[in-house]
Amino acid sequence: MTVALAVLLFLNAAFNVVTWPRFYVRVVRDPRARDANGKATTFLAVHAVLLAIALSLALASAILGVVVLTGGY
Repeated sequence: MTVALAVLLFLNAAFNVVTWPRFYVRVVRDPRARDANGKATTFLAVHAVLLAIALSLALASAILGVVVLTGGY
């Protein structure tokens, strides 16, 4: 059970690290990301926050996965 939990946490971390940065590149290239003056829009800001949250959760999942595997809980 412990190993299964650790694997799930590592898979979650890997998914977030692989998926979100690639998605963010698409968001940055989207015309809605900048206004006519080149200033960042709310669209870009919201997605930047989502990226930060996703990567924070990935880090937390990876750390927790190590803690679970080492029995440090």
